Amino acid sequence: MLSKESLEELIHTSLRSGGDFAEVFIEEANATSITCEDNKIEKISSGVEVGAGIRVINGTETIYQASSDTSFEALRNVALKLSKSINQTRKIKGISLTPSVSPTGTLQIKRRPNEVSATEKTDLVNLLNKTARAMSDKIKQVTVRYSDSNQAITVANSEGVYVEDNRIRTRYFINVIAEKNGILQTGYEAPGGTVGFELFDQYPPEKHAQIAAERALRMLDAPHAPSGKMMVVLSSEAGGTLIHEACGHALEADFIMKGTSIFAGRVGQKVASNLVTVIDDGTLAGRFGTYAFDDEGTPAQKTVLIENGILKGFLSDKYTAKQLGLSSSGNGRRQDFRHKPQPRMQNTMIAPGKMIPEAIIASIQNGLLVKHMGGGEVNVTNGDFVFDITEAYLIENGKVKHPVRGAIITGNGPRVLEIIDMVGSDLGFQTGVCGKFDHAPVSDAQPTIRIPEIIVGGRM
Repeated sequence: MLSKESLEELIHTSLRSGGDFAEVFIEEANATSITCEDNKIEKISSGVEVGAGIRVINGTETIYQASSDTSFEALRNVALKLSKSINQTRKIKGISLTPSVSPTGTLQIKRRPNEVSATEKTDLVNLLNKTARAMSDKIKQVTVRYSDSNQAITVANSEGVYVEDNRIRTRYFINVIAEKNGILQTGYEAPGGTVGFELFDQYPPEKHAQIAAERALRMLDAPHAPSGKMMVVLSSEAGGTLIHEACGHALEADFIMKGTSIFAGRVGQKVASNLVTVIDDGTLAGRFGTYAFDDEGTPAQKTVLIENGILKGFLSDKYTAKQLGLSSSGNGRRQDFRHKPQPRMQNTMIAPGKMIPEAIIASIQNGLLVKHMGGGEVNVTNGDFVFDITEAYLIENGKVKHPVRGAIITGNGPRVLEIIDMVGSDLGFQTGVCGKFDHAPVSDAQPTIRIPEIIVGGRM
C-alpha cells in the first residue's frame, strides 16, 4: 500500500486544477469459491485482485477512473488526467491525512478462511450435497456454493480521512430441487456473515441441508394456495425481504435526490404504522452487511429510518449527503475498485415489537403464514412489489394447518408499512447480495408481523 505522503500527493494532484473533493480508494481482495452440481465438485476457483480508483467531485459533477496498477506513478497519471477535466483557479488547501482506527467488535474472526485447506472446504461442500440427497429419492438436483473473501481497503480523501480496513466474509448456499409426478419444488438455505470458517459451527451444514431438502419435499404434496385478499402473517423466518425490496431502496438518498422515491420530501411525516420502526445498522457483529468503515472511510453506524411510523431520514454517501444538506450515514458502498460508491443498505430491519409470535397466529381466523420468501420485483418510484413464496401454510381458527404451494403476494410497500397491526418480539435474519447496478453483501431482518389485508396470488 502507498505511504501517507504518497496518498496526500495523489489527492493534491487530483485537485490541482480545482474541484471540491478528491478521494483515493485502494483494494486488495482474496477470494475462494467452490461449486458442487450434478453430485460432483464442478469448480474450484481462488485468486487475488488488486486495484484502485480515484474520484474527483466538482459541484454536481463526479469524475472517476479505476486502475489495476496501484503503483504511485500509475495513480499519479490517473490523478493528472482527472485534474485536467476541471479548469478553475481555486487555490488548493493543504491536505493532511489523519489515520482512523477500526472500532473493535465489528470483526472478530476465530478461524481465517485462508488458513483452512481446500480439502476441508471441499469436504463440507460435499457433506451439504450428500446430506440433502440422502433425504429422499425425490431429490433430483442439489446445487451447493461456498465462498469466502478477504478484502483489504485503503481510503484517503481531501477532507483528511485516512482509513485502512480489513473485511472477511464467509458464506454457503444450498438449493434443492424435488420432483413428484412432474411437480417441481425448491428449497434453499444461504447463511453467511462477516465471520471466518466458524460459520460452519454457527450454521451446521447437515442441519441446514436437511432444512432446505425438507422444504422442497414438504411442498410437493401441498395443494395450490388460494387467491384473493387475505390476512397474512410474515414469520421472522422469512427474513427481511419485504423491508429490503419494497421499502429499503426507496430510502436510499440517490433516489431521494432524484425525486424518484415515494419517500422524497416526507421527512417528519407519518409513513407507517405506529408499531413500525425501521433501522439500518452496519455495526452488528457478524452480520453479512457489517463493516467498520464504508467505502468512503465513514464509520459504520446505526441509522433509524422510520421511528414509530415517522420518517426520520435516509441512507446516504458523501455525495448525496452534500446535495441534500445532510451528513453521510456511512452507507457509501461499492462492489470493488472499478465502481464509484453509492448509497446502499447494510443490515436493514423492522425492529422487534412486544407480541408473542404464537399470539399473532392465534389471532387469525383465516389467513396465510409465510415462512420463506423467494425472489421478486419492486418499483422504487411507487413501492409496488410482487414476491414469490417458497414456503407457506394456511391458518384456520388460529391454528397453522397444511402447507400450500405456488403462492405469491403483491402489494405496495409503503401501504403495507401503514397497515401492519401486530409486531412480534422475535427477529429473523436473511443473508443476501443486493444488486443495484453492482453488488454488495447485505442482511435483512424482521420480526413476525401481521398484515390485515394483502393480495395473494394462487389458484382459485
